[in-house]
Amino acid sequence: MKTIFILMDSLNRHYLSTYGGWIRTPNLDRLSKRGVVFDNHYAGSLPCMPARREMMTGRLNFMEAPWGPIEPWDDCAPKLLQERGVYTHLITDHYHYFHSGGEHYHTLFSSWEFLRGQEGDVWHPLVRKPKLPEKVRGKGVQRRAYWANREFKDPERDEDYPTPQCFMQAMEFLRNNGNEDNWHLHLEVFDPHEPFECPKKYRDMFNDTWDKYFYNWPAYGPLDPKEDDASAVEHIRKCYAGALAMADVWLGRMLDVMDEMNLWENTTVILTTDHGHMLGEHNYWAKNYMMDYQELVHIPMIVCSPEAVPGRRSALTATMDLMPTLMELHGAPLPPHVHGKSFRHLFTGDGDHHDAVLFGYFGKDIGMTDGKYSYCRQPLPESRLYHYTAAPRNFADFMPRETLKAADFGVFLKTADGIPHYRIESKSSRHANAPDFNPVFDVTRDPGQEHPIHDAKLEERLAAKMKELMVRYEAPECQFTRMGLDGERKGSV
Repeated sequence: MKTIFILMDSLNRHYLSTYGGWIRTPNLDRLSKRGVVFDNHYAGSLPCMPARREMMTGRLNFMEAPWGPIEPWDDCAPKLLQERGVYTHLITDHYHYFHSGGEHYHTLFSSWEFLRGQEGDVWHPLVRKPKLPEKVRGKGVQRRAYWANREFKDPERDEDYPTPQCFMQAMEFLRNNGNEDNWHLHLEVFDPHEPFECPKKYRDMFNDTWDKYFYNWPAYGPLDPKEDDASAVEHIRKCYAGALAMADVWLGRMLDVMDEMNLWENTTVILTTDHGHMLGEHNYWAKNYMMDYQELVHIPMIVCSPEAVPGRRSALTATMDLMPTLMELHGAPLPPHVHGKSFRHLFTGDGDHHDAVLFGYFGKDIGMTDGKYSYCRQPLPESRLYHYTAAPRNFADFMPRETLKAADFGVFLKTADGIPHYRIESKSSRHANAPDFNPVFDVTRDPGQEHPIHDAKLEERLAAKMKELMVRYEAPECQFTRMGLDGERKGSV
């Protein structure tokens, strides 16, 4: 068996032509026509690194830890596949793997390739202050590395961008190894993650006429009522569309190689994303701080396989299902404590899968959907929870010494295989502009989530299902307490 897992970061389902959106993506459409399009696929642990840990382990981790490394008790697909004689290779421009808080991911693979220069990747040395446009606005203004890296590339040349470079490396891998058997290629491209940049020809495809100032990277926050008028929102969306169009072109070139080598007869391809991104919807930019709207958690997935019957599937699937699916495709047994389950049975037709799934960020709300309703349960005021880790790194560096000195140390997670670890107390938080109730929406009738439902019996039923799932997924006791769900101790103390 040969498998290719393609992960595009911040891929917005509702913008894709495959899902009825306005952005022209002919090669994503080409993949869709050949394979299976999943209409009810959901994110789990957000954002980037929690999602990737979930993809590696098949476990929801947002109730145990925030952004952080692979833990020593994690049973990860790349290593487990190698034990079955499968060669695993990582191609990525996702620099967070090589940044604090991303430790131990790339070393899971038999080999790996890192393409430099995305977002704030501290790559090109530049002692003097980088040159900025005369007028510039957005999050990128403060990212010195971004501006330094820009000075070393031709912004109008595709091949100077990391995403095309990733696809070029993938094409080389296929030409060198396509005729071999028993391999897994994990191909990641950071685009269309912000900053939304690409050669001008791609923005021209969408008639972007913005000329007020340099703006391709909105700050994480609500739209600015003075600056972010309709023309600014339209410009950012077209910048996003341009970055996606560039990625789509290079995806097509990789698909051409698969055609030339006739790899479709014996290779399964899975393409998806980690989460979406707010581009002005609900008056927000970006992610992380707002409610987990459908634009963030209802994500695309396309699968092409020799055994697949092309078409659309309505079964409810989730990020945690990727690992067990890859394991089954390669005939590898699952380790204990995997939360997801293989969706391989859906390759040949629709059917049952999950009755409901959870999603969220560590310490924030817990979200749930059963495919019809979405439910956002907010933590109780002043509630606390614990972060469990044996590798206390975060996005910046090691966690502060005083934090670690105050932490408990022992064996608290039953799933940690007896390995001692830190238990670090943390504060709960509610999403921005949180109401004084737990929002419920019928996303089949109200996909824009504009009309919350106030129905005590319905919320009671959804809360009971959420508690059931939290028990099923071994949530720590502190999570039941902070969410007011009165749970029993199931996964930790």
